[in-house]
Amino acid sequence: MDSNQVPPVFPPPPPPLNPPPVIVPPAQSRPPRRGRGWMVLALVLLVLLGLSVLGNLGQFAGDIVSVKGVHTRTAGPKLEEAVLEDNDAGNKIAVVDIDGIITSRGDDQNGYNMVDVVKAQLDRARDDSKVKAVVLRVDSPGGEVLASDEIYRALVDFQKDSGKPVITSMGNLAASGGYYVSLASRWIVANDLTITGSIGVILHTWNYRALMDKVGLQPEVYKSGRFKDMLSGERNPAEIPPEEREMVQALIDETYARFQGVVEDGRDSAHQRNKSEGKALADNWKDYADGRVLSGTQAYDLGFVDERGTFQDAVSRAKKIAGIHGANLIQYQKRYDLSNFLRLFGKSQAPVIKVDLGMEMPQIEAGQLYFLSPAFLH
Repeated sequence: MDSNQVPPVFPPPPPPLNPPPVIVPPAQSRPPRRGRGWMVLALVLLVLLGLSVLGNLGQFAGDIVSVKGVHTRTAGPKLEEAVLEDNDAGNKIAVVDIDGIITSRGDDQNGYNMVDVVKAQLDRARDDSKVKAVVLRVDSPGGEVLASDEIYRALVDFQKDSGKPVITSMGNLAASGGYYVSLASRWIVANDLTITGSIGVILHTWNYRALMDKVGLQPEVYKSGRFKDMLSGERNPAEIPPEEREMVQALIDETYARFQGVVEDGRDSAHQRNKSEGKALADNWKDYADGRVLSGTQAYDLGFVDERGTFQDAVSRAKKIAGIHGANLIQYQKRYDLSNFLRLFGKSQAPVIKVDLGMEMPQIEAGQLYFLSPAFLH
């Protein structure tokens, strides 16, 4: 190359191209960790199911009783024995409660009514050889005629079949139907302040025709017979024939005569067994069987009860009549298991709003006969 020749000038090299961005794959997210709550819940449900099965098997075995060498299974509500007073004794006295309105309406929880429960309790007391007597603890203003009569007959049959006495202990109230069921007892104990008596029958209904006329509501009735709409509240009172009133009153009188017969038979039968220790009906007792309420003291003076005392006095009397010195007090209570719990999920009820008036008013049905104290109708 010539020394005088200028060397060629080359352009600067181009800047290096930016390398493509590195694509980093997203990290795989781990599935959310499942809690163990469902496992605990499943385990609890399995345990409850197992306990329910064992309880039902025990109840089934307990329901198998021996009567004259023949095994029979009794039907009715599920009951379990609870100790009310443990006196370290081999004998027992069963306490059966008649509390509130006497009714044949079914219980919302299990479908059994008061009559069913009382009969089941008496069956258990009859089949247990250690139960020597029953104390019927009554705190009721009365109730339905038929329900009261069924309980009365169940108590009579229990004493006849088992030979075990029933002693009634009256609480605050044992009026009308509450007194009716007490008449099946071998002995009746009332507190001096107990309200009892109210021997009578009542049929309660409403006539709202005047209200219908006021709002312009006219009933249209088609009937097959003259008296088919008997006791209907839609009719004008002037349109009710006197024959209908006579028929209704005859029904009341017939039921009232039944009540009087139960009073006379029950108290006379008890007096014959109690001899001079009990109280006989006064000669003028019917004069006081006109629906009036009586105190425990008045009832004692008239022979409607045998003794003035408390629940403990009734227990002492039960021991004396049964011929025992000591006894544990027991009670048969309704038993609830998993089936009752699961049944709650199958119910769909609208909410109910109640106004607290300080007492629970009885549900009186129009056209229904009641042995019920009139003080609870107002």
